[in-house]
Amino acid sequence: MIGRENQIHQKSRHFAVRIVKMVAFYEDELSFTYRPMLQQVMKSGTSIGANIRESQYAESTEDFVHKLKIALKEANETEYWLDILHEADIMTEDIYESMIVDCKELLKLLIAIINKTNDIAH
Repeated sequence: MIGRENQIHQKSRHFAVRIVKMVAFYEDELSFTYRPMLQQVMKSGTSIGANIRESQYAESTEDFVHKLKIALKEANETEYWLDILHEADIMTEDIYESMIVDCKELLKLLIAIINKTNDIAH
């Protein structure tokens, strides 16, 4: 589990940086109409890693799992916003494919860590 935890810390941080750069790129190019969507993907996409980071100092196993479940919900929301930006032809296919692969990988890692932790705890 330790290896997966280190891996998810690195991947979530890298993903957050990519989200920030993507939003900065598109924010300059898009009209005011689309900015709320960019703000939403910024919020959810960077929150994944923040919640994972917060889980490092969880008060209990239950608290650890709870924080990772919040990160999982944020990753799911991020996937939704990436899909919307792509389907609305705001995000290019190349950027979308790259971002969605990373997002889905975070989802899988979070689910694996949560399940493994729950199995050990019970």
